Formats: sequence, structure tokens, C-alpha cells
Amino acid sequence: MSVERIWIATNHGAIGGGEVMLLHIAEALRELGRDVAVVAPSQPSALADAALARGFDVTVLEAHDRVSWMRALRRWDRKRRDGILWCNGLVPSAATAGRRNRIVHLHQYPAGKKGVLARIARSRALLTVVPSQHFADTVPGSVVLLNWTDPFGRASRRRRPEDPFVIGFLGRLGADKGLHVLANAIVELDRLLPGQVRLRLAGESRFVDPRAGVVVAEALAKIDSLTDRVGWILPQQLFDAVDVLVAPSVAPEPFGLVAAEAMSAGVPVIVSDAGGLPEVVGAEHGMIVPAGNQQALIDAIQRLMSGDADPHVEEQRERWQSLFSPSVGRERVALVIDEAQRSPAWKG
Repeated sequence: MSVERIWIATNHGAIGGGEVMLLHIAEALRELGRDVAVVAPSQPSALADAALARGFDVTVLEAHDRVSWMRALRRWDRKRRDGILWCNGLVPSAATAGRRNRIVHLHQYPAGKKGVLARIARSRALLTVVPSQHFADTVPGSVVLLNWTDPFGRASRRRRPEDPFVIGFLGRLGADKGLHVLANAIVELDRLLPGQVRLRLAGESRFVDPRAGVVVAEALAKIDSLTDRVGWILPQQLFDAVDVLVAPSVAPEPFGLVAAEAMSAGVPVIVSDAGGLPEVVGAEHGMIVPAGNQQALIDAIQRLMSGDADPHVEEQRERWQSLFSPSVGRERVALVIDEAQRSPAWKG
């Protein structure tokens, strides 16, 4: 039985990694010939504006914070919604708990109180979707839908012998991302190899706990003279200016979108073994270091700097093409919708 419309409800109105995936999913559904629409709060309006700019039908509900958004979404779902509701995050999943024909899509590990909320949110859901096998192992009965990225052009940087080795970081400037570990590693690298290494730092402290932010700020202060802060920029702009992309997370990552993006651009990638990051780069050709291990990170960077390590950029780009490209993502979305309609909870 076909579905007349698939609605995708956002976690919030700002744009983070989960909202990037919401737009990717909407694009995939549209390319599959599905009637797709986005449901978003009025404030912040970034997600609604982005969806409108891409030509999607967007229903904007009057809401300005999490509580008002959950209330507005549940009222709308009870009175107006038909078809399938794809709940893109724990907030819309919890707001519509117990309602029929829903897909629950979790982007953050449901630990502690969020775990209790997630169990409630999954009530009567057709499927629970998560972005990596590591994540699925923590959520029994869930289905893996690997994230994917837009294609990137091959990075244009060609380092000359006299140039410093530029390390790139892209993401939220939080302690969970291991940025303090990277900063301390750069302190040691500069001691060993004065003037030969720089950090190109892309991102901001949005969504960062202020207390955790202090740890990162203190570590970054030690390498202020070695750091180029560029804020939120397009990933391609970062990739064209660095020699390696480092994702040194110390907390489990549900996936590792920036690593996949760098793989698409042909940029060498070093990741920690936190959560789903090793699944992205692959154990065979991936440069993986133990989370929080400063010396292991220093050694990996030094091997790249000296040319003693093969960055496997061609193999990594092929891995991106086969696992994390839009065409593969579209195929997986089609399988998710088909499986949802075969669920015993489906009410057509």
C-alpha cells in the first residue's frame, strides 16, 4: 500500500548535524517520487527557511522553545497529520509518543533520562532508526540507516616543503569532541617540531555546556599563536586548506559526518575509536587512535607529516562512494520506508 505523504518533523529549528540529515532524507524521498513535507517550529526559523529554499512544502508551527514545540507538534499530529511521520530526533519522537505510523529516528545516544524518554517515544513506532551499528547495539530492535553526505570536490591544497603542516578540525568546540586532546597534542608537536604545525579551527561553541567549554578554552589558549579560527565555514573551504582532518572525540559519536565529508574530498582523516567513528573510516584503511590518547594522536600526525603513513585517500574516497554517497543513502531510505510499511504496527 502506498503512502500519500511522508512528513518529517525536526528536532528543533536550528541546524545541526541531525537537521542536515533531515534535509538529506527529504531530498532522498523526493528523488524516490514520494510526496514529502517538513514540519518545523517558527523559532528558530533556520531549518524551516532551509527547507523552503530547497522547494519543500513546509508546515511551520508557532513555537519558540522545546516545550512549546512539543506541544504544538502533538496538537498538529492529532488533528492534521495523515501518512507517515518521520520523527527526526528524540524531541518529535517523544512529543508524538503512542501515535500511529511513525518512524523514530535517533541521532544522539539515549542515555540516562533520555533513555527512559526514548523507550516512551518508541511506543507504537513502526521502526526505530539509528545512524551506526555501534548505536544500534545500544538500542535493541533498532534499524541502521547510515548517514551520508553531499559529494565534495577534491581538496586543492598542495603543501610545499616550506609550508607548515595544517591540521583541520570542524565541528562543535566541546570537550566531548576531544578538542582539548588535539590542542595539547599540538603543544607537544610544536615543541618537537617548532613552527611546522598549525591548527585550522572551524566551528563554534554553539550547543556546548559552558562548564565543558572552559576545558577547551584553556587548552586552545596554549596554542592561540598556532591557530587560525575560521568559525562556521563551508566544509569544502576547510578541506582546501588542510593536510589532515582530525576527529578526536572522547565521547561516543553516533556516526561521524565530518569524517565522511573529508573522505569524499580526498583529505586524510584521523579519528578516535569513539562510538561509530571507526565504522566510517573502516578498520582496514582508517587511521584510528584510542579516544583521549594524546600520544597516539601525536604519533599518527607525525607519521603523516613525515610521509611514513599511507593516508589511503583513494580507498577512503571509494569507501565514501560505496557507503556514504547520496545515491546509496537514497537506496537505504527506500528500504526503510518499505520496512516501515511491513511493520505489524502499520495502519494504512
